[in-house]
Amino acid sequence: MGPVIGLDVGGANTKAAVVDDGGNVRIVSEPFEVWREPEALPAAIGSVVGRLDLDRAAVALTTTAELVDVFASKREGVLYVLDAARRALPGRTLRVMTTAGELVGLGHARAAPLECAAANWVATSLMLARSVPEAILLDCGGTTTDLIPIVAGKVAARGRTDVERLLEGELVYTGALRTNVAAALPDVPIGGQPCSVASELFAISADAHLLLGNLAPEQCTCSFPDDRGTALAEVRARLARVVCADPEQLAHDDIEAIAAAVEEAQVTSIAAALARVAARTPAGTGAIAVGVGAFLARAAAARCGVPVHPDSVLPAGASPLAGRSGEVAAAVALSVLGRE
Repeated sequence: MGPVIGLDVGGANTKAAVVDDGGNVRIVSEPFEVWREPEALPAAIGSVVGRLDLDRAAVALTTTAELVDVFASKREGVLYVLDAARRALPGRTLRVMTTAGELVGLGHARAAPLECAAANWVATSLMLARSVPEAILLDCGGTTTDLIPIVAGKVAARGRTDVERLLEGELVYTGALRTNVAAALPDVPIGGQPCSVASELFAISADAHLLLGNLAPEQCTCSFPDDRGTALAEVRARLARVVCADPEQLAHDDIEAIAAAVEEAQVTSIAAALARVAARTPAGTGAIAVGVGAFLARAAAARCGVPVHPDSVLPAGASPLAGRSGEVAAAVALSVLGRE
């Protein structure tokens, strides 16, 4: 079979990847916030897939965009994404990943849309399980973190739906880009004292990680609450607003302390979930950290005493996820699985 394009349609980003026979990866990622302009989704999908310049390649896709509140239900959202993909990619073979780990045709997917909701983690973990028989997938993206145990070469997740995964600690709603600071922690240190945060969308996790140097501006494929950019003055202004202030009203190191507190809260929440998941794996099981927030996942693993496989020694079957490709892990995995 020829190359297959993996397509991951998220609520805020659309990502595509293709892996060739030698394991070489080409990736495309474009920010597109579905809730702002849902009618433009076909164009966004066509643009991302078109940039890979494989006009006749089949496409294996997954979606998490169904959860954005422009849709009245997840069922409606999945169907909307499937229809957008069909219109954007006429004449191509389309397959859709289910939470049962199957790539099904468009007709099947339309008949059972909830089976196809938020199945991106399934693709990545299935790919890893083929070459890493004992591992914990830590996929920390811009919005959420997946924690998936792989035991004896099988995906050992207890949850399949979002609700089930939240209950089992296999999904944590924290990520390196879009997490509302007010949702990440109840207070931040100001002058060494805890100060309650304003319950408003003034700053996001990307602000904290830009200020701390964890992220480069080009990695911030998200919009900011004030619709401004990634310049440090803009970042500092948003973080100060978390406590209803401007930077001139705070000590210089107060804003750094806010950013550090956000990072600590995120690592703590991921570590708590990881401790639960790791308890269900054999002793000494290592983790594979991917995603734009892999640095948060690695810090959480260190706190739990879970070793992390460095990119340089990933098993051959997992090596396409190394480096920046890991930021579009589900799309990479779909490209691999789709060929098979």
